[in-house]
Amino acid sequence: MDYDGESYKRRNVVERSFNTLKQWRSLATRYDKPALTYRSAAVLQAVVLWSAALGDTP
Repeated sequence: MDYDGESYKRRNVVERSFNTLKQWRSLATRYDKPALTYRSAAVLQAVVLWSAALGDTP
C-alpha cells in the first residue's frame, strides 16, 4: 500500500476538527443520550467555533 500525502493531509484536518468539537465535555462523553440533543450540541459547538474563526471579518 502506497503512502498518499494528500489523503493524509485531509485526514488530519478531519481528526483535528473532531478533537476540537470534543472539547465540550458533553460531546466527548456523550451525556446527552437522545440523538437529537447530541446533534444539537454538536451543531451549536460548530457554530460557536465557526463564528470565532470568522472574528471581525466583514
